[in-house]
Amino acid sequence: MSGPALLVLGLAVTGSPLVASWLLAGLTVAAAAGGPLLGVLLDRAARPGRLLALCLAGYAAGLLVVLLGLGRVPDAALIAVAVAAGLLGPALTGGWTAQLPLVVGPDRLARATALDSMSYNAAGLAGPALAGLVAAAGGGGPAVWMCVGLLVLALPLAWTLPHRPPEKGRPPEKGRPPEKGRPPKRGGAPGSVRGDLIAGFAAITGNVRLRRATLGSMVSCAGLAMLVVSAPVLGAELTGESGHGALLLAITAACGLTANALLSTRAGTRAETWAGTWTGTNSWEPVLVWSTVVFGAGMALAAVSGTFALAALAAAVAGFGEGPQLTALFAIRHREAPERLRSQVFTTGASLKITSFAAGSAVAGPLASWSVSAALLTGAALQLLAALVCRPAARA
Repeated sequence: MSGPALLVLGLAVTGSPLVASWLLAGLTVAAAAGGPLLGVLLDRAARPGRLLALCLAGYAAGLLVVLLGLGRVPDAALIAVAVAAGLLGPALTGGWTAQLPLVVGPDRLARATALDSMSYNAAGLAGPALAGLVAAAGGGGPAVWMCVGLLVLALPLAWTLPHRPPEKGRPPEKGRPPEKGRPPKRGGAPGSVRGDLIAGFAAITGNVRLRRATLGSMVSCAGLAMLVVSAPVLGAELTGESGHGALLLAITAACGLTANALLSTRAGTRAETWAGTWTGTNSWEPVLVWSTVVFGAGMALAAVSGTFALAALAAAVAGFGEGPQLTALFAIRHREAPERLRSQVFTTGASLKITSFAAGSAVAGPLASWSVSAALLTGAALQLLAALVCRPAARA
């Protein structure tokens, strides 16, 4: 909810689309810088859930400062507050997902991953719709208050997440005797923060499967921005009402949710056969590739749709690709990320996706204004490129 709610609030209070857009940009783009560092801190924490809770509280406080300060405090200062809150943004996404292995065992991780992906689809469907409804009834202020309230409700859930077990039996570094009287390090963080940041990026770039999945997800997210920006324009062209574009996005999110619900059922029963041998090296890569292709096919169909019914069908096809794509991406990260760097891999991936979406949105706006079909076809081309990037690597 927070992005749309902040956008509506900024526009309602200041009357300036520029200020509103800068508030939203500050909240989203800053995630690129915050994600890697947040991941390192989560990986080093013995109780990562408590750090997540603090991040949620900080994010909520940032929204509250903007809410109370608009019209009273200089806009530049509030944009800076939005940027500071945005640094904590990955805690709301990758920070949570990285904790799944602490909650469920390896035998249930496949189904838990699919259910986790469903939560993103559900939030993508309900969040903007709820923000719009509340804003329409009471303005941007109540919508932001509701965002703050939901974040506060999540605090006890984060605070009570399982702790990370202590590191077992790490041998002393070569040439250095073991230190006496010191407890074993927890969270698997043996070096400096700078060293762990380097190690986290090396884990992504040095692992061919993580590298391809991360880069492919960035390209795909830029393509997703083309769909999100183009949907209201397409709805207006086909029906005369831009609000129908929001319905198209809702159809995409609902079909993504449905696809992941089916996937979670299958993953909970015979995941090892559905994904092409769960214990195999490349089990989820084909799912990632083909779901991205289906996602792009839906966008291409939307580009040539001449009626709203056909556009709705295209949105459904896109959703049936987007849902499993996210599940496959999470599964690959869980499988390939080193345990002591897992949170950093997830928060860095989330940061890169958010930044890619912001870059895609910047291009999509002018492109959709010129031709919505061109914007959607560009998005479809980006999905095809993402599928090529994500193609399965050779077995080791």
